[in-house]
Amino acid sequence: MKKFFEEFKAFINKGNVLGLAVGVIIGGAFSSITSSLTNDVIMPIVSIFLGGVDFSSMTVTLPTFYKVAEDAAPNTLNYGNFISAVINFLIMSLVVFCIVKAVNKAMELGKRKKEEEPSAPAAPPEPSAEEKLLTEIRDLLKEQKK
Repeated sequence: MKKFFEEFKAFINKGNVLGLAVGVIIGGAFSSITSSLTNDVIMPIVSIFLGGVDFSSMTVTLPTFYKVAEDAAPNTLNYGNFISAVINFLIMSLVVFCIVKAVNKAMELGKRKKEEEPSAPAAPPEPSAEEKLLTEIRDLLKEQKK
């Protein structure tokens, strides 16, 4: 059991998990913005072209197969709300796509700049002990010939 908690602690401490948590929180906040954009801005404009139809009022009353109280609300299928939710999803998907595309483009530009920077040439590797010994022998032989 102790190993399980150690693995869990290592998992939580990874940067990816923290980044995911931040993304979920920001996504939740962004969801309310896109819902407002859909319901308060886009849907009224769309309803202009559809003859002033209010999507939130688009419902179908379903039949009841048993006796209900007279003052009970009718059972309705609210497909207008579903249409609004689909449009909201499409807007969020478009925004996320644009954000991911911008981040990928920025990363690509950063990678290009890094590749274009001239790096200092690597120092030649130091000769091995065997090469040093052979060099000394060569130098001694040259001195003997003189």
